[in-house]
Amino acid sequence: MTIKVTIWNEGRHEQLHKEVQEIYPDRIDGAIAAGIKHPDFEIRRGTLDDPDEGLPDSVLNDTDVLLWWGHMAHDDVSDGLIDRVQQRVLKGMGLLVLHSGHHSKLFRRLMGTNANLSWRETPDGDLERVWVVNPSHPIAEGLPPYFEVNASEMYGEPFDIPQPDELVFISWYSGGEVFRSGCTFQRGRGRIFFFSPGHETYPIYHDRIIHKVISNGIRWAKQTHTDGRILENWHRAEPIHGRPAKRS
Repeated sequence: MTIKVTIWNEGRHEQLHKEVQEIYPDRIDGAIAAGIKHPDFEIRRGTLDDPDEGLPDSVLNDTDVLLWWGHMAHDDVSDGLIDRVQQRVLKGMGLLVLHSGHHSKLFRRLMGTNANLSWRETPDGDLERVWVVNPSHPIAEGLPPYFEVNASEMYGEPFDIPQPDELVFISWYSGGEVFRSGCTFQRGRGRIFFFSPGHETYPIYHDRIIHKVISNGIRWAKQTHTDGRILENWHRAEPIHGRPAKRS
């Protein structure tokens, strides 16, 4: 079954920073799209500076799983777009929040926290060793016990998020820090996967094992079925059963 995937990338670093342009000449969303290309995925791309901020209703309402990457322009995203995306998640659209998307309006709203963490960026990056702590989880399918990102931005605890429904990955960094780098949540009918590796000045989104994680995340996040009700306020004027007979 085809999964309709939309990759949303803020797209500002690629416009402004030569270093990022050299690493991602087709933007970050382009690198992800090329890496996860598969007959099962129908992929579309959008950026903040596209019409309708890259997510018109015609696209958003036709998306099974949305990928979200943002960093320097979180506050430029309109509240109206966040409202629309949130409603789609609550109705069952899957969502993958990547790297610095943890500070997006969208993720913070869905989490109900500020999503603050500790971080460090250096020219050569930190070694990040990503441990698979839930190997039977569908997102971990086909992965080794751990994998390494040779140059990464350090994200460290404490990470101000609610207790995840499931913890799939924990990262260790060469500076000694640890981080919950792969977490799942459910909001309404929508499944959410946060995955932290992916800083814009390192070629992380050209890494095949990162592509594998993202692909697995997409398959996991797609709503398994649409039966039953959307979780909305439901006025039930009539009871299921009649009133019990009065006792004499």
